[in-house]
Amino acid sequence: MTLQQEIVGNAMQMAVVTLHPGQTVYCEAGKFLFKTTNVTMETRLSGPNGGGQQQGGGGGGMGGMLRQAMGTAMQVGQRMLAGESLAFQYFSAQGGEGTVGFAGVLPGEMRALELNGTRAWFAEKDAFVAAESTVEFGIAFQGGRTGMSGGEGFILEKFTGHGTVIIAGAGNFIDLNPADFGGRIEVDTGCVVAFEEGIQYGVQRVGGLNRQGLMNAVFGGEGLSLATLEGNGRVILQSLTIESLANALKKAQGGDKQGPTGGLFSTHTG
Repeated sequence: MTLQQEIVGNAMQMAVVTLHPGQTVYCEAGKFLFKTTNVTMETRLSGPNGGGQQQGGGGGGMGGMLRQAMGTAMQVGQRMLAGESLAFQYFSAQGGEGTVGFAGVLPGEMRALELNGTRAWFAEKDAFVAAESTVEFGIAFQGGRTGMSGGEGFILEKFTGHGTVIIAGAGNFIDLNPADFGGRIEVDTGCVVAFEEGIQYGVQRVGGLNRQGLMNAVFGGEGLSLATLEGNGRVILQSLTIESLANALKKAQGGDKQGPTGGLFSTHTG
């Protein structure tokens, strides 16, 4: 059964979900807004299909309990390393339809993605808002040079399974397919919200180690790197980056730490 949801609002959107009996939706702690009285709320450390839930055919006794505990510990450890919430909140309707509302943490858009089991989705850290219990939430680490150079791209959220997952970002969204632009697009590393499995994510230096390359890095406001997205699939970008929002707020408070050059000489550490 497809999750019945409606995304409402403009500058700060929210998702209003209608739960049918037998449906369960979960969110990251801190993304819940409201619910009707017939919707139960339960907080767990484990994700769906995770160690803290009873698995059919998984075996009982002390061994089964130990495997569940180890699975939960691994999930919590991954989320802790990624800086994500340690717990999820689960919502189920009792005795009829129920309503529950969720939102992101920044002014911007939300998007409902439908997973059919054939392709996973990857999203920036903190993009996840809520999902059906049939969607599994995981952490993907972009290893090696790509992750270390990419900043925001080092740790990604990964969604697999069947059902609806709701994500949020900052500013406005634009949907692109690199295949429509010669197979490759280059973007600010902070503008990537989410992309389908099959899209190759990478990071490249802005220009060479020459005069123009240094000008791009020092005065261009992008630092030394750009994210690259290649392949044939859906990509969602956002118009506002967390760093630009933080710098704008600092400037409004008289504490602009970026200065006239930005880019390489920015002292923003958030």
